Amino acid sequence: MTEGWERAEAALAGASVAPEVLELRPDYHVLLLVADGLAGGPSDAASEALLARAEGEASALLQGTHIEELEHVAQWREAFRAFGAKPQRTRNSVEALLRRVPDGLPRVNRLTDVYNAISVMHVMPIGGEDLDRYVGPPRLVRASGDEEFDTVASGEPVVESPDAGEVVWRDDAGVTCRRWNWRQCRRTQLTDRTTTALFILDCLAAAGEDGALAAGADLRDHLAATNPGARVAERLLPEPG
Repeated sequence: MTEGWERAEAALAGASVAPEVLELRPDYHVLLLVADGLAGGPSDAASEALLARAEGEASALLQGTHIEELEHVAQWREAFRAFGAKPQRTRNSVEALLRRVPDGLPRVNRLTDVYNAISVMHVMPIGGEDLDRYVGPPRLVRASGDEEFDTVASGEPVVESPDAGEVVWRDDAGVTCRRWNWRQCRRTQLTDRTTTALFILDCLAAAGEDGALAAGADLRDHLAATNPGARVAERLLPEPG
């Protein structure tokens, strides 16, 4: 068993969602998917084709429909308001991607491109984290307000803190994603060198458990197609039953 796979299994086993988050949105589910043996690298022909497919599907979906009227997007806007965020200023990640479709989705690197495309096709916020940069397991909590979040402001690296009560993903070293799925920290973002990753698929009632599992299966298939030999496991939280 490789060190990367041990890290992936430990991340799944130790992951948690705080009761305070579920009180805010009892309909929330998250599918955590870990993968080891990935081949990181720049955007390539396979990721380009998948992004182009996502752009086409999103364009068809949005014909005559405003993005904010999509049921899952609307529910995420409600969730953001529930902890004090303004969704017009800090958009959930899938809404932010859908708004970029007319000008083209970003081309970042082969792993990020894949999860961004799946996010758009399933209208579901999805994040990707480099587990080699993680310290301890992922936890979704409501922030105390003194946690560290490393980001970029005006082109320069800075360390900020979330608002008290804000919903954040974090590990032992600090906040890894602010406002549920709005902005990821620099420390754990996927790069061309990533080989072990955590993918976070956030779902409210409009998608539900079935939607999370369907998006996860799609993500697994695309990772397997472009990363022969990679090992993948997943865990749904809260756990059924």
